Amino acid sequence: METVKIKSEFIKLDALLKFAALVGTGGEAKLVIADGLVTVNGEVCTMRGKKIRPGDVVSFAGAELRVEAE
Repeated sequence: METVKIKSEFIKLDALLKFAALVGTGGEAKLVIADGLVTVNGEVCTMRGKKIRPGDVVSFAGAELRVEAE
């Protein structure tokens, strides 16, 4: 599991996927989220603007990201 540190209170799901280099573009992030390929805390999430906060775990394409406050 990889740790991603954020400076703000939250990061939006699509931005997190781009920040962690799991997708190349925002458009790609939008597609994989809409297709139900991303989970947040073990549940499929199809909202690209979902606020991901420290302590959340996001999974996509075999990668797991734990978000922590910086």
